[in-house]
Amino acid sequence: MKSTTGSHTGTGTWLLQRATAAVLALALPVLALYLLAAIPLDFAGWQKLFAPLWMRVLMLLSAAALALHAWVGVRDILMDYIHPVGLRLALYLAVIATLAGSVTWLAAILFDAALGRAA
Repeated sequence: MKSTTGSHTGTGTWLLQRATAAVLALALPVLALYLLAAIPLDFAGWQKLFAPLWMRVLMLLSAAALALHAWVGVRDILMDYIHPVGLRLALYLAVIATLAGSVTWLAAILFDAALGRAA
């Protein structure tokens, strides 16, 4: 009979964190080199930097990978050190809302500007 306590979930989270680390290890040097090659000095330069679709997609993919990577780490810390269930749940929700909101906000910034809705 399968346990309802969540045993054997460590391997999945370990793999998720390693996968997101691999994505970040590949994407961040590309983003850094692209940024250093352009070094925008004004708003028009920043718009030009993020004009290519591949740059916006890579930036959003990196942000999502970073958010997932952070979630796994913070979730493990909260599970280990916050024992009252209600407080732990409240902190989980706060972290999830912050990370999801940040990635959503970045997506809105990256793709709304591309659609001509920027201020």
